[in-house]
Amino acid sequence: MQEFSLGTRIFFGEGALERLRRVEDKRVLIVTDKFMNQMGVPQRVAAFLTNCAVSVFDGVVPDPPVEVVTAGVEAFRDCGAQIVIAVGGGSTIDAAKAIREVAKQVLDADTDKMECFAIPTTSGTGSEVTDYAVITNREQGLKYPLHSKALRPMVAILDPELTVSAPPSVTADTGMDVLTHALEAYVSTGYNDFSDAMCEKAVSLVFRFLPLAVADGNDLLAREKMHNASCMAGLAFNSAGLGVNHGLAHAIGGKLHIAHGRINAILLPKVLAYNADLTTVHKGEYCIAARKYQRMAKVLDLPAPNVRLGVTNLIHEVEKLNRKIGIPATLKAQGVDLARVKELKEGLVAAALADATTATNPRSVEAAHVEKILTEIMG
Repeated sequence: MQEFSLGTRIFFGEGALERLRRVEDKRVLIVTDKFMNQMGVPQRVAAFLTNCAVSVFDGVVPDPPVEVVTAGVEAFRDCGAQIVIAVGGGSTIDAAKAIREVAKQVLDADTDKMECFAIPTTSGTGSEVTDYAVITNREQGLKYPLHSKALRPMVAILDPELTVSAPPSVTADTGMDVLTHALEAYVSTGYNDFSDAMCEKAVSLVFRFLPLAVADGNDLLAREKMHNASCMAGLAFNSAGLGVNHGLAHAIGGKLHIAHGRINAILLPKVLAYNADLTTVHKGEYCIAARKYQRMAKVLDLPAPNVRLGVTNLIHEVEKLNRKIGIPATLKAQGVDLARVKELKEGLVAAALADATTATNPRSVEAAHVEKILTEIMG
């Protein structure tokens, strides 16, 4: 038996922040980062609340560590929060999820019935609708994916106007995270008809609108479509799972401090080729992942009269998109010290294999396979 649930109410499009006007007479904790606070975004959000006492915790940093969660719980306690609103990118939403869950455990707060909002300001993680949060252990340089239905926000507000301040590089990186989510969930061992529908729509939106959003950050239509694609990809992988692309990205990102979406994008063509496994034919057929990649190529109107050509063209299209939006093809081109990668290789491989997201990869993964993928992206 499988499950596909829409536990989050989603408000989207221009003017979506109007939903907040229904929040009245509450003690509200807005979780954000210092940049968003300096830009006045939490204050803009708070203006929609009615007669609420608003406190702002702006201590979130990229790849939020345990220490940020601890500080956030203290802010939660100090203001006696009745509602938590996350305003920011994936790191902020992940931190807010963890803060709310730890507050339940440490402060005995009744967060199960507490209304919580996720308001993303980037289009990438889909964290506003998932049961996942990624927290970093800085001492060990590891990222830990947390998974619990209790982490899922009750309300997601997708207002494209909040994303226009994201610079082109951030738009590109987060957009490729969306594409990776969708392509991994599409072939994961947990895929289903519902997740497939979300994946196909999300992928088609990314290829059409991500270049436009990168080229012109004020293009509200492109921003809205990328916001929607991000949310749909999040719904898909929340149901179906991900794969070794994210497993290895978590490992590399934790140690080498490369933006999550960017390392996903660098890995993606190599992982697509690995999962398709075009060198193997069983009983006259390629594997399910290869056949599904062919189907996705057809969704994108790419030439795909057979599996091999469909897979090849899909991979080429991903590589072409990376080049178009300025994402390098290798770690060397990214400016990474390759000697450092070689030094860390054994640990990176072990971390990728142990990562929870790798478990649903469509093709079984062993250390030699991960090491080969890592070598291929080094350049």
